[in-house]
Amino acid sequence: MSQQLIAELTRSYWMEIETTMNYLSASTNLVGVQAEPIKQALAADVLEEIQHAQALARRIHILGGTVPGSMDFSAVQKSMQPNSEATDVVAVIKGVIDNEEAAIAQYKKTIKLCEDDPVTEDICVTLLADEEEHLRLFQGYLYEFENR
Repeated sequence: MSQQLIAELTRSYWMEIETTMNYLSASTNLVGVQAEPIKQALAADVLEEIQHAQALARRIHILGGTVPGSMDFSAVQKSMQPNSEATDVVAVIKGVIDNEEAAIAQYKKTIKLCEDDPVTEDICVTLLADEEEHLRLFQGYLYEFENR
């Protein structure tokens, strides 16, 4: 199996793990009446992102790769870091949009590497669809907040 494919699946795995951490943080740290629907959506997404990471981990293992441990982790999601303003819902929404766009690009890149591997391709297509759904939801939230 392609080492490049395993490397990209591992990159996707780390993206899902980091997204889980940041969505958990944001769904806890946000405050205010306007924050409630965003907090609820992010809290629900935490479980879904963990399930994505689990699916990727299983596939990495099946393909002969090693699922990495925490010492291999490097954070990259700057736009999702908590800021001093716990009511800044728009900043969180924009951070989510950044993350979802990055995940979509990563899955599309990985799908192109799945030439003779329909199982990995299917997994990535399914995860891509979930990320596109998340993106659309948060684009809608951003539209609402920016057009009040």
